Amino acid sequence: MNKKISEIKAEFEATDKVMLNELYAKYEKDQRTGVVNLIQKYKKQEQKLCMERERIENMRIYERKYAHFSYICGIDEVGRGPLAGPVVAGAVILPKDCEILYLNDSKKLSEKRREELYDEIMEKAIATGIGIVSPARIDEINILQATYEAMRIAIQQLETEPDLLLNDAVTIPGVTIDQVPIIKGDAKSVSIAAASIIAKVTRDRLMVQYDDVLPGYGFASNKGYGSAEHITALKTLGATPIHRMSFIKNFV
Repeated sequence: MNKKISEIKAEFEATDKVMLNELYAKYEKDQRTGVVNLIQKYKKQEQKLCMERERIENMRIYERKYAHFSYICGIDEVGRGPLAGPVVAGAVILPKDCEILYLNDSKKLSEKRREELYDEIMEKAIATGIGIVSPARIDEINILQATYEAMRIAIQQLETEPDLLLNDAVTIPGVTIDQVPIIKGDAKSVSIAAASIIAKVTRDRLMVQYDDVLPGYGFASNKGYGSAEHITALKTLGATPIHRMSFIKNFV
């Protein structure tokens, strides 16, 4: 007597992925639509997983190229463009054999995915660092120099000293470590992508906290960028201590 489809489904759910081929063989002659669809579903999931592993492997091209370095650190920043809030840089050193699926440019990921990846990166990384530079400092030295400063702080926060930096697009002045600037590096290097994600999550969490103490500007949703709600609030409520005065001259 055939097992119920619900029982077969439970068997698939409880089986280790490496044993799926045995289940495919076991039920391949069962022509019930529910069983056929179940097998197709798991095969598609396996195919997607295989494609994701291939994509991630392609994102390791620079890590492979410079594999003779002991500790490769990815560097990226978020928050150059907003009207309010700090600029934040991330620095991440991943183990050479580390696999973290779904790494990508943080802007291409959902908030839920970024949060999940943040936890995985923090768990698996050899070292991580965060650099935060305030709006007042941005006004003082300009956003480019503030970005460099945030990156230097992030590097200093690392518990393990890197011997190579893979940077998203820039060469950081005042750093003696070897550097490789990579255009759109957060989509081409797993190390830079990881740095992009921890920087983005850190800054987003800060902006949510600012929204609690500075309501009315929509910081939790716009993260300090110039949304219509934000600009209207600027014109009616004025600037806050976290606004970049050099960025909002046209609005106040």
